[in-house]
Amino acid sequence: MLQLVRDGEAHSRADVARMTGLSRTAVAARVDALVGARLVSETEAPGVGVGRPPKRLEFEAGAGLVLAAAIGRSRAQFTVCDLAGRVLGADEHEQEVGLGPDDVMPLAVERLRQLLVGTGRDAADVLGIGVSIPGTVDPVAGTSLNSAIMRGWNGVPIAPYFAALSSAPVVIENDTNVIALAELDDHLTRYRDALIVKASTGLGAGIVAGGVLQHGARGAAGDIGHVKYRGASDVPCRCGETGCLEAVAGGWALVRDLAAQGRSVSHVRDVVALALEGDVAARRAIRGSGQAIGEVLAAAVTLLDPAVIVVGGDMAPAYDLLVAGLRETLYRDATTVAARDLDVLVASHGADSGARGTAVLALRRVLSPRAVDERLSLGIVGPLASAAV
Repeated sequence: MLQLVRDGEAHSRADVARMTGLSRTAVAARVDALVGARLVSETEAPGVGVGRPPKRLEFEAGAGLVLAAAIGRSRAQFTVCDLAGRVLGADEHEQEVGLGPDDVMPLAVERLRQLLVGTGRDAADVLGIGVSIPGTVDPVAGTSLNSAIMRGWNGVPIAPYFAALSSAPVVIENDTNVIALAELDDHLTRYRDALIVKASTGLGAGIVAGGVLQHGARGAAGDIGHVKYRGASDVPCRCGETGCLEAVAGGWALVRDLAAQGRSVSHVRDVVALALEGDVAARRAIRGSGQAIGEVLAAAVTLLDPAVIVVGGDMAPAYDLLVAGLRETLYRDATTVAARDLDVLVASHGADSGARGTAVLALRRVLSPRAVDERLSLGIVGPLASAAV
């Protein structure tokens, strides 16, 4: 019922009864509970025609907040959102590559605390916290899982870092998968089968099949950056092995190669900036990265038959260069039937995709039927502070 009201499909109790097939008594009991929990409000609708108009049901986005921390290798983004996903406060922080959780997470908690104070709300309003990190994630344990690029994070629970800030549930997800979550109201409203590619310092892919985000048996689905790539041969990778796609096509590899040529670059964003300014070597590097990514993605496209590839990450501002190279090898190597009608699009939310998707992650947990049922059974009344939103 709450979903019907949230989506704007049900505007009255009569709408709910018609769409669910439930009796008036059952609908009344459930709507009353949602109103009592301040997740839904009822207001007098404008009268039209004869008779008393039905009361209008509206989702109360101000009934609580979610916090989001999108933790990258070199940058972290933080947001506070209402229950409709509207951003009430945002911040970001550039950090040293390779820091462990004891260095990163206390800062993340403090930045979120400051943002929360800035909204005029407090910890009691926080209903959920989303966290995204690079590499494989164990969402049940709430930890990084055997990640070669997140050394020091393996098996370290994330939720305890937030205990002093809020008792709200903490959910954790891979940084590429949250870009897919950010697309739920955009590209993924048109496409139910997609590959979401994050081309940044590292490389990753999110897999959406039948409208469902796929994690694989061990949560490691989509780790394309460490697929063995013939063009990398014996090139050392930051994961400790050799021959990985990232070793020649990841943002860190582009920085390594251009720095060796005398360019003043320390991050892939510097490479992108040079390319957009017309630097020939930087443009060649980004196009070459696209070619290598496309060659590996060709096998995934042939195997999974997606309708679209969505490209995000720090290389996305150089989308035309990157995707020109990607299309060159992808269409050459994938089967004709899989590639024929394949769309390749840039991520809808640009540099904010990770933060937005991490907020969506928290919202999906907070507003899931199970969480709402639990909230109603406990008789929890959420703070209704619409005036502060």
